[in-house]
Amino acid sequence: MVRTVTRRSIIRNWAAIVSATSIIVLGVAFALPASLLLSVLEGAALIGAVLSAVHHAETVAHRIGEPFGTLVLALAVTVIEAALIVSIMLAGGDKTSTVARDSVYAAVMIICTGVIGLCLFVGATKHREQTFRAEGSGPALAALATLGVIVLVEPDFTTSAPAPLYSPSQLVFTAVASLALWSAFIFFQTVEHRDYYLPPDGAADVHAEPPTARQAWAGFALLLASLAVVVGLAKKLSARIEDTIQAAGAPQAAVGVAIAVLVLLPETVAAVRAAYANRLQTSMNLALGSALASIGLTVPVVVTASLTLNLRLALGVDPKDVVLLLLAFLVSTITLATGRTNLMQGAVHLVLFAAFLFLTLVP
Repeated sequence: MVRTVTRRSIIRNWAAIVSATSIIVLGVAFALPASLLLSVLEGAALIGAVLSAVHHAETVAHRIGEPFGTLVLALAVTVIEAALIVSIMLAGGDKTSTVARDSVYAAVMIICTGVIGLCLFVGATKHREQTFRAEGSGPALAALATLGVIVLVEPDFTTSAPAPLYSPSQLVFTAVASLALWSAFIFFQTVEHRDYYLPPDGAADVHAEPPTARQAWAGFALLLASLAVVVGLAKKLSARIEDTIQAAGAPQAAVGVAIAVLVLLPETVAAVRAAYANRLQTSMNLALGSALASIGLTVPVVVTASLTLNLRLALGVDPKDVVLLLLAFLVSTITLATGRTNLMQGAVHLVLFAAFLFLTLVP
């Protein structure tokens, strides 16, 4: 009987155990010199931290309900992502002036094409057609497209500073506009029209009893710890990833994409799992909310650091990236217009995601 209880306790607390193990691996990674064996251990710990972060986020989300639950993972990942970008800029100087641009652009493209496409495709293979509230996704996409153009496209066309730079006053406006529009969206999503982000049929997650407040707080603390481990291990692995990419002859922008993929893994896994469970509304909330937070929170932090510490900040993307970004917004507008999804829509998004990855490697 004691053995059975112990096994059940281990199964029930697997995420906490994995989180603790990943923290230990992170400490070992910073204490020991780099090696192939250590890199393999870091990769395994990274995957474990991602899976445990998803579990902790779902625990918190189940406690507080939609749409607040989907904000938890998006906000936590974005705050840590912004800290990671600033730390890289401080360490690299002018040669890292495009890291913020590459990271934000990659995050938007990965979410709008890869994450949404994978959710639609996986959901369609299991449930054929799925529904969500277009009245909620429409305003979110409009805000995302507006910020995407202001932050990533306009610096190539303004004249106050040479492209792809903004002048200091333009940077301040961009930061304020990003934060203001993100704040307006959060008010719209959680207060003014919260019902737009609930499941279309009004169904709630009744498959299990909600966790207690103590369990939810513990899950929140472990979520932050797991996300910190994800970013820390991604940063440790970035040097080996960068060496591999350079050895393959790929451009520098591919490093930012690789790191963005690692950082966005928790959100991707959570969104795909929700779509597979026929909770596409949760997937859309998480995907679009994460993309908006990636710009609305990251840009003000990076701009503040740039102006305060006199760091060079290039935001404008290349012409080919402008075309892909606008195409992603156009396709997303068509996909989100009806509130119903199918396999074909998922395939279109995934092909666009493949084009983004390919043209990053072969510009």
